[in-house]
Amino acid sequence: MDIFNVLNLLGGLALFLFGMKLLGDNLEKLSGGKLESVLEKVTSKPVMAVILGAGVTAAIMSSSVTTVMVVGFVNSGIMKLGQAVYIIMGANVGSTIASWITSLSSLSGGGTMLLKFLKPDVFSSVLAFIGIIFVMFCKSEKKHIVGRLLLGFAILMTGMENMSSSVSGLKDVPGFSDLFLMFSNPVLGMLVGAVLTAAIQSSAASVGILQALCATGGVMFSSVVPIIMGQNIGTCITAMLSAIGAKKNAKRTAVVHLYFNLIGTILFMCIFYALNALIDFAFMDKPATSTGIAIIHTTFNITATVLLFPAARLLEKLACLTVRDKEDEKEEKQKKEFEKEFELLDDRFLEVPGLATEHCRTLTIKMSELAKEAVGLSVEQLFEYDEKRDKKIVELENLVDYYEDELGAYMVKVSGKSLSKADSRTISILLHSIGDFERISDHAVNISEAAQEKHEKNLEFSEAAVVELKTYAKALHDIVTISFEAFAKEDMRLAAKVEPLEEVIDSLNFELKKRHVNRLRNGICTIEMGFIFSDVTTSFERIADHCSNVGISIVQRKNDAALESHIYIDQIKAADEVFREKFEKYKDRYALPEFEEEKL
Repeated sequence: MDIFNVLNLLGGLALFLFGMKLLGDNLEKLSGGKLESVLEKVTSKPVMAVILGAGVTAAIMSSSVTTVMVVGFVNSGIMKLGQAVYIIMGANVGSTIASWITSLSSLSGGGTMLLKFLKPDVFSSVLAFIGIIFVMFCKSEKKHIVGRLLLGFAILMTGMENMSSSVSGLKDVPGFSDLFLMFSNPVLGMLVGAVLTAAIQSSAASVGILQALCATGGVMFSSVVPIIMGQNIGTCITAMLSAIGAKKNAKRTAVVHLYFNLIGTILFMCIFYALNALIDFAFMDKPATSTGIAIIHTTFNITATVLLFPAARLLEKLACLTVRDKEDEKEEKQKKEFEKEFELLDDRFLEVPGLATEHCRTLTIKMSELAKEAVGLSVEQLFEYDEKRDKKIVELENLVDYYEDELGAYMVKVSGKSLSKADSRTISILLHSIGDFERISDHAVNISEAAQEKHEKNLEFSEAAVVELKTYAKALHDIVTISFEAFAKEDMRLAAKVEPLEEVIDSLNFELKKRHVNRLRNGICTIEMGFIFSDVTTSFERIADHCSNVGISIVQRKNDAALESHIYIDQIKAADEVFREKFEKYKDRYALPEFEEEKL
């Protein structure tokens, strides 16, 4: 073992860790956050929760990520602590998939062509070649993700091969075998495994390193067993760190993870070494293999889950006893809905960008509903002023502003993560949309202020102006309803209705202002009332403009194209017969009544 072997070992470790991260990240991207979002809707059936936790963890190859997400879900109130216990159990079972993948490095091909292809250096090379073709020559983002996934797997296997070959010379070093004999002491072995795993924050990676060391032939199963047990304890560090600063139940979730692995390890060790004393397992004094390590790792996690499954409630109570409520501290029994909603913007979810993106979209839809409510109330103020309603509109506008601030800051963080093309596009559109919704709520306040001025000065619209404003208000209500519903449902059919209606609203705005000028000339309307009328119609028209932006954003997302707004509008006006048909339909629906000259 010389310096070059050490360098090869370090290089192999670097490739292994990078390959594992690349593989896990692209598995997550391939799922688009859908697998993780299933956890939010976790069933109350414990067995299904365990299976779900195992499935998600196996798919993204990281129990740490799953556990951190669960801590975030509990912190935000999406999931109860009792449900989280079962998900964590399943995550431990699902984490064993990584040890089976890394055990493939121990395969050796025989003499036949088929068996030779099963050798890791052969099939990983094939996968790497396919992966680089997908990355370099395919335009589909999904194929790019698959390509990077295959490259990650190939890099992982290459790293394992490098580590194994670099340490193979240690089999001739007597001190190496003597060192691992020390780890056959259960307590010392557990400590080493826990410290190593806590340092790299990945049980899968530490198991892979242990599997690579097996290539020396000097690592016995008697040393491997306690180290694997310690690795399961060390992996809890990630969840514990993620719970810092979180709410009590989130901290309890991290503690449950620790207790599950700690108690599971103690129980398994007691049973295992008791049976070994009675039966004397023959394999304990034999050199460990990669496959053997995978078997032990899987057996432990399944056994621990089976043993502790009936004691899930006890784990929950133990966590509650560990993280106690202070006597002088009472949790708020009633929280405003928006405060609960914002807990979705938890930094823990940034580790799963697809899920964080979906949370941003959920809250943006909620923000749009508040803006819509503000517009509806402000229009009511014009015809029947109510001071309480005015305060409600201001409250809604302040809430919308808060949504914009929180969502904007969080989406900037999300955009800094490794996003799929679709998620990146979604974040870009959402960032623009929250600006539109915020401006719509601002215009709602402007309308309410105009209504307040009208009320305080005891002014009244003319009979004709009231009829015209009600027609205009109906068109405004419809464009807000259509565009916001299209945004929430990502409905292209509804989105296609927005621009023709916006065009009609522009025409209405022009006609109303023309009629208003005629009333001024005829002395039917005062200049003071005219200013209020002009402010209201301008706010109506600008709200419709922002609704147009929202409609275009849906087209952009669905078509995966960054169309400029004016280019999109020019295109559909020039060539879209459906647009003209809808325009004429809306024009008839919101036609203004004709009045006698003296009423105009």
